[in-house]
Amino acid sequence: MVGDIRVERRGTQRWLVVPATPEQLWPQLKTFWLDRGFTLDVESPDAGIMETGWAENRAKIPEGIVRSFLGKVLDSFYSTGERDRYRTRLERVGNATEVYISHRGMMETTPTVRDPVTIWVSRPSDPDLEAEFLSKLMVRLGTKDDQAKQAVASASEVAPKARPADAPAAPSAASAKPAPASTATTLVVDDPFDRAWRRVGLGLDRSGFTVEDRDRAAGVFYVRYVDPNNLPKEENIFKKFFSSDDAGKAVRYRVLVRSEGTDKSVVSVQTAQGAPEKGEVAQRIIGMLMNQLK
Repeated sequence: MVGDIRVERRGTQRWLVVPATPEQLWPQLKTFWLDRGFTLDVESPDAGIMETGWAENRAKIPEGIVRSFLGKVLDSFYSTGERDRYRTRLERVGNATEVYISHRGMMETTPTVRDPVTIWVSRPSDPDLEAEFLSKLMVRLGTKDDQAKQAVASASEVAPKARPADAPAAPSAASAKPAPASTATTLVVDDPFDRAWRRVGLGLDRSGFTVEDRDRAAGVFYVRYVDPNNLPKEENIFKKFFSSDDAGKAVRYRVLVRSEGTDKSVVSVQTAQGAPEKGEVAQRIIGMLMNQLK
């Protein structure tokens, strides 16, 4: 369909730049995920967000004579204990579109050795899986398989690291710094606005926020966040924390990205009404974003 697709990278974050509009890409992206056996839980063309349902990672099932013999019969009974879902986000940039794919994972585990009851807990996002699906998407859009793999693998540009507000620049890894009680927690990103906007958006996707809308001109992401302190400890995270049943427990916030000079941006958290958000929730949200922006 399209040519001259390129891959850009900031740290572990990669995305495609496709010479087509979001409207042209949307139906192809939908078919791309459906053809791979995923369902789609979220389809929001206006927000440019598409999200799959949770699916078992079938690649984790071991190969062997028994599986070869039983085939799909074994697949229906064998559980890998891992689930994945993917969010695709589109950003219009002139006559082109930036395409981001973010991964979220869950795994089944037992709280104690003697406890027979298993629970689902989150596991870290996997940049390798994101890269794999970006490569597959490039092939779907017309790039040859070997060229797509090479393009994703060679996208080696590294972004500057995020650092806490008011902290001096340093070569060491970024670390969170609690804000004073009278001010909102903020995070300085060593990138101009356009790059910071992209990275924060992907960071929100990876962290599992529900992005209801966004206003790039104003630098605002409108998100829903479930504070884990408001969930009973015994709740099954897989069924509760990430499900639509928790819509009543989610609180709406604004994540604001604003330019600070020519080469830096500041990220802050606001209430749904646009007032500075203070306290532990703001610090937790900023901390989650900082971990993704390293």
